[in-house]
Amino acid sequence: MPNVTTFLTPPSTSVRSNFSTFSSHKKNTKKNRMKALLAAVTEAREAGTGRRLCDLFMVKPSKKDYPDYYKVILEPMDLRTIEHNIRSDKYMTEDSMVEDMKLMFRNARHYNEEGSQVYNDADILEKIMKDRRRDLGPATDDDDMMSPKLKIRKNSITLKKSKYLTPLQQKLNELYEAVKNYTDKRGRRLSTIFLRLPSRAELPDYYIAIKKPVDMEKIKSHMLANKYQDVDALVEDLVLMFNNACTYNEPESLIYRDALLLHRVLLETRRDLEGGEDAHVPDVPRLIQELIRSLFVSVLGHQDDEGRCYSDSLAEIPAVDPANSEKPPLNFEIIRKNVDRGCYKRLDVFQDHMFEVLEKARRLNRTDSEIFEDAVELQQFFIRIRDELCKNGEILMSPALSYTSKHLHSDVEKEKKEKLPKEFEEDKIKREEEKREAEKREDPVGGSWQSNLQRTYSQDCSFKDSMYHVGDYVYVEPAEPNLQPHIIYIERLWQDDTGEKWLYGCWFYRPNETFHLATRKFLEKEVFKSDYYNKAPVSKILGKCVVMFVKEYFKLHPEGFRADDVYVCESRYSAKSKSFKKIKMWTMPLSSVRFVPREVPLPVVRVASMFAPKQEEKPPEIPDDSKMTDAIIDKEREDVPMDMTNGEPGCQYYEQLCYNNLWLKVGDCVYIGSHGLVRHRVGRIEKMWMRDGAGYFFGPIFIHPEETEHEPTKMFYKKEVFLSNLEETCPMTCIIGKCIVSSFKDYLSCRPTEVPEENVLLCESRYIESEKQMKKFKGLKRFSLSGKVVEDEIYYFRKLIVPQKEPSPLLDRKIEELEAKFADMTDEELEDLGDDDGELGDQSLPQMQSSMSSDMDIMPYTPPQSTPKSIKGLSKKEGSKRKINMSGYILFSSEMRAVIKAQHPDFSFGELSRLVGTEWRNLESSRKAEYEERAAKVAEQQERERAQHQTSPRAGTPVGALMGVVPPPTPMGMLNPSMTPVSEGMMGAYRPAMMPPQGHVEGMVSMTGIPPHHIGVPVFPQHLLSVMPGFPGMPYFGVNSIGSGSGAGNVHGSQMGLMGSGQQAPPPYPGQGQVGQPALQQPSTPVFVSPPAKSQRLLHSEAYLRYIEGLTAESSTISKWDQALSVQRQDVRLTKEQESRLPSHWLKSKGAHKTMADALWRLRDLMLRDTLNIRQMHNM
Repeated sequence: MPNVTTFLTPPSTSVRSNFSTFSSHKKNTKKNRMKALLAAVTEAREAGTGRRLCDLFMVKPSKKDYPDYYKVILEPMDLRTIEHNIRSDKYMTEDSMVEDMKLMFRNARHYNEEGSQVYNDADILEKIMKDRRRDLGPATDDDDMMSPKLKIRKNSITLKKSKYLTPLQQKLNELYEAVKNYTDKRGRRLSTIFLRLPSRAELPDYYIAIKKPVDMEKIKSHMLANKYQDVDALVEDLVLMFNNACTYNEPESLIYRDALLLHRVLLETRRDLEGGEDAHVPDVPRLIQELIRSLFVSVLGHQDDEGRCYSDSLAEIPAVDPANSEKPPLNFEIIRKNVDRGCYKRLDVFQDHMFEVLEKARRLNRTDSEIFEDAVELQQFFIRIRDELCKNGEILMSPALSYTSKHLHSDVEKEKKEKLPKEFEEDKIKREEEKREAEKREDPVGGSWQSNLQRTYSQDCSFKDSMYHVGDYVYVEPAEPNLQPHIIYIERLWQDDTGEKWLYGCWFYRPNETFHLATRKFLEKEVFKSDYYNKAPVSKILGKCVVMFVKEYFKLHPEGFRADDVYVCESRYSAKSKSFKKIKMWTMPLSSVRFVPREVPLPVVRVASMFAPKQEEKPPEIPDDSKMTDAIIDKEREDVPMDMTNGEPGCQYYEQLCYNNLWLKVGDCVYIGSHGLVRHRVGRIEKMWMRDGAGYFFGPIFIHPEETEHEPTKMFYKKEVFLSNLEETCPMTCIIGKCIVSSFKDYLSCRPTEVPEENVLLCESRYIESEKQMKKFKGLKRFSLSGKVVEDEIYYFRKLIVPQKEPSPLLDRKIEELEAKFADMTDEELEDLGDDDGELGDQSLPQMQSSMSSDMDIMPYTPPQSTPKSIKGLSKKEGSKRKINMSGYILFSSEMRAVIKAQHPDFSFGELSRLVGTEWRNLESSRKAEYEERAAKVAEQQERERAQHQTSPRAGTPVGALMGVVPPPTPMGMLNPSMTPVSEGMMGAYRPAMMPPQGHVEGMVSMTGIPPHHIGVPVFPQHLLSVMPGFPGMPYFGVNSIGSGSGAGNVHGSQMGLMGSGQQAPPPYPGQGQVGQPALQQPSTPVFVSPPAKSQRLLHSEAYLRYIEGLTAESSTISKWDQALSVQRQDVRLTKEQESRLPSHWLKSKGAHKTMADALWRLRDLMLRDTLNIRQMHNM
């Protein structure tokens, strides 16, 4: 392309006027500078033509016309967007605008080929922008008029922001720099090849094979744009980059090894930064213990409005059930000990024990008793708190949640319906007894109660200067001197015939006057309204007191009374049944006492009973660790048989079964004893049965990553397994233990409560053995079981965990193999292996003198930057180290492929390769060693032969490799021994005319350096053809001398390369030789021709595959040469997509033609003409 010189036109009038008023518009300084930089770019023109250089940068490419652009370029940018951002003040600083400019130029250079017009324009415009910015001088602060102190303060803040990074940014930078700066033992930086992706023009097949291209430059831009929300996002992109390299390149290549090493460096650095552990996985067993403890404490501490604990009354419930003395004793105290020891692993087991105590309390007491009502209240409270703690199954999903308040209400109503008739009869008998006792108490006083003449009743009476009224509470002298005064509520006052005054009323008992358990607690100053009524002489009154209802006691205070004479009453006490019952409504008549609010409400304080043992009397409990570990209370289960319609006779199938003290159910996963494996395999029980006393189960098998075939760069979650295609019937004796296999969604969000974390496995993919692939599925199979089967309790995390991935178990092993292989190579050889300088294109080779050189501009082909996986070599010099390519597997493949192809003629090339690989893996170690020994001998022989080829265009590289000669199909398997020899491309069309007089020449010339032309006509680049002295511009086709006669030769053709004087052809393949003569004593393996030095020379993955699959017995040629000769430009209509795939990079420009397609058609015609001229000139 001619040199492009540019000049800058003067800025527009508006820009010039802005600069003229620069000093008077401080606020617009930044915007004016940005406009000036934009104007410098948009107004630059090419000298001579006047072409605006920015035309292709004004708007982004059309997604319809260039769909691949947006796959390669992740952050598109154009000048219109930059101009809009300037006008809308979106750029806070000038540097932000300049960064967008650089991003735009960088995108253009990345997508377009080096040397193209757009590529060159990007370089020129970026230089213009930098020059213009330098001319403008350093950016001026908008706040020049500030005071110096304010300016210093603002600058210090800016420096602080730019100097310090967030913790996340610091981690990302450390991770990125660790990968970028890593060097091996030789000091070679491995990340160089990963900094920039090859362009689409350099490696078009790369973007076909790799769906998500990424390089370190893109990753760095994402870091600067703060697109990574965490470290894992950056690791994911870097792993993708390494995986792309391993997918595209051969496992024996240097770049493959570099990718593995950097992959390991990445993981080690990440582990150092974050500790390498999974995001905190909650300790589910501990959380269940805390939930049960919280529930138990809440229930036992549940109080009424007056601060009375409902559980106090239930302390009187006996531990042993009178109705069933064989059941284990159980009460709240026993449950408390079980909770403290961590005996409950399941919520439903704890609930069963709590409900058993509460139901026993209801069963043993009347429906109107305090214990019954407290038991109902506690059970309702238990259900409510349980649902709150479990969030109705959002945190803990348990069978316990199936029992709700509705069920409780139904059970209580049913129980009351059964008890109430009996209680009515008891109440009737009790009232009659009380009536008779009351009559007896009244008779001794004055005879008949109806005799009103003998008693004089009054509402009040005086005694010792004190007035007592009906409704007053009084102290009455006790019958024994050591007792406290009785508290009586006066209901009647009278005077008998003798003049003695009497009172009659209800007696209130103090706690020490009741029968109760020592564990019961009471309010301070608490008394109980009893069922005892009796009379007493007024002369024994000691003074007044007040008994207040519990709801008023803490808020009000009676006037004129000391605090010691004020008592509180909450419950009534039955001396006959020795039971307490809470008073729901205070029915005592109002007295003359006046109550006033307390200044400060009294606190609700409960004190222990006087019968409670002292602290020093209680011996300290010594926890028994052995009991704590062995006292796990499990859920009661039973064997659950089931009917199997298609079951085998004599087998009893089960949904739930206990075998060898291990409870199993359908859907459980178990470890299976596996000999010879690092880890035991996992099986899922889908059916289980008993036959003749032995247990069996059937289900699929889960395998671990080391049992699969995968790339060493692949990463796996910790404890990840894969669902295989294996389904086996196993005896239950091979079960080692239980585990759980969770889907990916469940693994992140929940855990079964009874399975230790080390036995929780993750499965999100199925491994297909035949395809050697892992395919994700939606989820694991779920099973619907009957109600008798005990389901697992599932705890759901409040926050999803983030599982970490770990490297493949093959990574270190593969790195060790490659390190050992490259250990003997010198630094220069290693440098050449990873060299991207394109030495082959720089060689000074004579050019063919033909009309092509005058009519067309042939562009020298740019060498690639990486080695495709389909090419077995690593670089140009790898031919000198043939021991790298030669291996026992290659020898084995050359022999076995023909056998497998004969057995499976319809299989594709890829399917045959997979079968060969399977046979090699199944081969015995001794046989593999034999192949390796033979490979070493072949490599030695090749070294000796290669030493003789000193006159080749590049030392150490066979000439055939330079020309990209495709090896004959013999190593890949003979398809049809009777097939006519064929050639590829246009040379096949003139094969009969090219036979030399010595005999039958069979050969194939491959167009190295030029990808296959879609029209079907191969193109001969000038700079790749060696020239034979004496025939200017004519390549010399060396022929392997096989013998005379048309019957001699390999049925599939021999190699044909460009041979200089003194060069020898590679040794013949087995089977080549003269008719009637024995074959030379050669190893029974083909001599492999070195692959092309660079990936553009020949795309084996496509061209060779088409060659192999295109061989048929019906046709003697592969290409449709007759159509290629007759087709005309006007007969072919190409779509835009097809035009974009044309090899336009072969030509520097379209020349005098209208389009690049027309130039390529012209190139075809010229090459056809030159081919015919060569044939006629040399009489071929």
